[in-house]
Amino acid sequence: MVNAANGLTALRLALVPVFVGLVISSEMVHSGWRVAACLTFVVAAATDLVDGWIARRWALVTSFGKVADPIADKALTGTALVLLSWYDRIPWWITVLILVREFGITLMRFWVIRYGVIAASRGGKAKTAVQTLAIVWYLWPVPESVAWVGPWILGVAVVVTVLTGLDYVVRALRLRRAAP
Repeated sequence: MVNAANGLTALRLALVPVFVGLVISSEMVHSGWRVAACLTFVVAAATDLVDGWIARRWALVTSFGKVADPIADKALTGTALVLLSWYDRIPWWITVLILVREFGITLMRFWVIRYGVIAASRGGKAKTAVQTLAIVWYLWPVPESVAWVGPWILGVAVVVTVLTGLDYVVRALRLRRAAP
């Protein structure tokens, strides 16, 4: 259970309260604290890429990692979205939509697990990447002259989130129907 991949997952979980503290300190108006919060988020998000690669590369996949990794991902992304909505950077409906999709897909995966595993798709990985990009954009103190880019990135994140969610639902239903 103690290995590099799980250590990175634990680090991601440990960085969530640090990230929260930095965002709150910034009040989303103090550039230095916003940069620190953004960099903390980037480091935490990067651990998701690295821990999965390490686990697969060196056959370090564990039951702990299978459970803790998605929890850490949702804790980091969900916290970031809630904070960005709290500070009026992104609309609450977007945060709610993304969180409902994330938790709904997780519950659905548990619902069909006795019939098979629904592996992460390329679309799911693209969803994570574009959500991360949107969060980073809104955390970083971008100049007003380019602030218009943020809603476009966020819009792409919402579309990809919804489409991949529908794809997972279709895959789960097919898996369930194919089961004896």
